[in-house]
Amino acid sequence: MENFIVSARKYRPQTFDSVVGQQSITNTLKNAILNNHLAQAFLFCGPRGVGKTTCARIFAKTINCENISPEGEACDKCESCISFNGSVSFNIHELDAASNNSVDDIRNLVDQVRIPPQVGKYKVYIIDEVHMLSQAAFNAFLKTLEEPPAYAKFILATTEKHKIIPTILSRCQIYDFKRITVEDIASHLVYVAEQEGITAESDALHIIAQKADGALRDALSIFDQIVSFGGKHITYKKVIESLNVLDYDYYFRITDSVINGNVRDTLLIINEIIDNGFDGQHFIIGFGEHLRNLLVCKDEITIKLLEVGEKIKNRYIKQARICSVNFLIKALDLNTKCDINYKVSNNKKLLVELALMQMCSLSATPQEQKSEPVLPAAKKQDVQYKPPQPKPSNVVNEPVSKPVAKKKPVSSATIPGTISISKPAVEEKVNQETPEDLSKKPADEFTAERFENVWSSYVGSVERDKNFYATLSKHKPEIDSNVILLTVDNKVQADLIKDRKAEILGFIREKLNNYQIQMETRVTEITSKDKPYTSQDKYNKMVEKNPVLKNLKDQLSLEIDY
Repeated sequence: MENFIVSARKYRPQTFDSVVGQQSITNTLKNAILNNHLAQAFLFCGPRGVGKTTCARIFAKTINCENISPEGEACDKCESCISFNGSVSFNIHELDAASNNSVDDIRNLVDQVRIPPQVGKYKVYIIDEVHMLSQAAFNAFLKTLEEPPAYAKFILATTEKHKIIPTILSRCQIYDFKRITVEDIASHLVYVAEQEGITAESDALHIIAQKADGALRDALSIFDQIVSFGGKHITYKKVIESLNVLDYDYYFRITDSVINGNVRDTLLIINEIIDNGFDGQHFIIGFGEHLRNLLVCKDEITIKLLEVGEKIKNRYIKQARICSVNFLIKALDLNTKCDINYKVSNNKKLLVELALMQMCSLSATPQEQKSEPVLPAAKKQDVQYKPPQPKPSNVVNEPVSKPVAKKKPVSSATIPGTISISKPAVEEKVNQETPEDLSKKPADEFTAERFENVWSSYVGSVERDKNFYATLSKHKPEIDSNVILLTVDNKVQADLIKDRKAEILGFIREKLNNYQIQMETRVTEITSKDKPYTSQDKYNKMVEKNPVLKNLKDQLSLEIDY
């Protein structure tokens, strides 16, 4: 029976051109070989499984090749290449610094350096995991590394460059290897699958590439594991089952439910996910990535940042069309807060459910409209609307302007308990629409509870505007048929409402699908007895509560600052 060789060894690159995802580094090394600009020491650093040791071996093989090609590649035919391929070359020495990290090990290495090569031009020393050397070993290595014989070349490889002392770094040419992209790993897996006679779905290979986290060696190990699990045909379903990965379909389904404001289906889906053995934070992290992918798909230029298979990419693009950017950003914010608070929460499942329910409240809720019982028009009077309240003596509605004969204006001071507003908001036409235009648009019926939810949603959306938010939050609006009665405390607040009336009505009409809704503002007087405004008023109020203040003012000859 033939011995099995893992794919990471079987398909290890043998030339610079076959190295995956490190073109900038391989091109630099080839040019250095062709131009005979070889440093005495190189430092290859980067994450695991990205090709550091592989490039070191290819480099060592190539500089000793007797017939280097014009492209800077080894010929694989000369005596040096053949001995290297057979792992019997005397010119290339590999040392594992993790287990040979003492001063004595470095002294033995220095002694070997003094012996020139018997065949070939260079003796190459590849020291892997060099950051594991002790401080004394580093110091013993400094002189040899700085001024080695002309035939000696050192290649140091490490995953933790920050642990290497600066004096070593200053003596090396440093090459930073990057993580290999998902697309490059997936393309290489396609090649390996073809060589092994294995059929694989594109989405399945992308899942493996994402799970590898930029390490090609990890991706090939996972590939071998999937082949052992599912045989010669690799499917998306087999991969997610073997790797315990949450299916994309769950994210798409729960996003559809959130967009529709369907709390019931959202809770059922998250319960199904947890019942299948997935941790709540695992879902939150994946859902955050899903929302980010939808946001990326909102612009054609950024779609290239999506690292998924073609089939799933089309699903992302389709779902992104029905999501607004504002919704996605707010949902991402809620998702991030849930992720931050997850570890300290005592009821983790409820935390995830609460975050999803808050996301449901961000968007329009057509499903909720369908599920809410709406009374027929004949019984409209039974809906719990607040009837119009009789005007108190200290409240006046904004007057409707009418063409009248000119006469001397009456000062508000002559009418106790009233405040006059010069530009009534009742006459304002939202978006310059006439009553005839509005009559042609929908006018769906709605419940008082539905109106309160929409109003709360709008008030929450303007929370950053402190003054406007305080104006809307202080008094609860009343609804009489299709007229919203909004109470404010003063003319300044009335003007603020007037300036943004079109925005308020536009939001409410759209959410309730009723374009007959109008809004009226009424101002409640706040007299100086109720609330002091001027410095004198405030002083008088303070003296009423504490008469000693008056004596203090007189004794110190204090004045009221106006």
